[in-house]
Amino acid sequence: MLYRRFFKRLFDIILSLFAIVVLSPVLIITAILVRVKLGSPVIFCQKRPGLNGKIFNLYKFRSMNDARDEKGELLSDEVRLTSFGKKLRATSLDELPEFFNILKGDMSFVGPRPLLVQYLPLYNEEQAHRHDVLPGLTGLAQVNGRNAITWEKKFEYDVEYARNVSFLLDMKIIFATFGKVFKRDGISSATSATMEPFTGTKVEGKND
Repeated sequence: MLYRRFFKRLFDIILSLFAIVVLSPVLIITAILVRVKLGSPVIFCQKRPGLNGKIFNLYKFRSMNDARDEKGELLSDEVRLTSFGKKLRATSLDELPEFFNILKGDMSFVGPRPLLVQYLPLYNEEQAHRHDVLPGLTGLAQVNGRNAITWEKKFEYDVEYARNVSFLLDMKIIFATFGKVFKRDGISSATSATMEPFTGTKVEGKND
């Protein structure tokens, strides 16, 4: 409990500062490449729900272009996700700006991934417990399948983590994350370049 209330935040501040300083050349080079390959803005900023569902601005390097159809509407993610963008995601370089979210206190290094705001009313009572902790750069779901598992399985891992936060568990997840990044596991789902939208969990025996 002491780790969760105090030391986890201290750990996040120290580690995020260290990461920003050490990886500053990578951040700068990636920013330049994004600007050249995909244009401006370099940073993708989007509202996401954090602890207790509180909304914050998530920072990432953009990985998609702004290709639109004849009506001026954005094309699908699969079309807008360029080969360069796929490499950014495969190497998780697009996630680097989230170090600043961690430093600000919006996120933690380990926790459930911050998802879209429109998913908030779709969670059932059990799934909503994923917001009992700060969202993370990586988490239990990310080291157990990432986008290759179902939404329901992801949320099971998220809630499991929220109920069992500990220093040892965080260390296991962080070290496992390095292996996943190098192997590039679970980047895509079985049917999509990213992940199909969450539309809610169907209750067995309930008619639509």
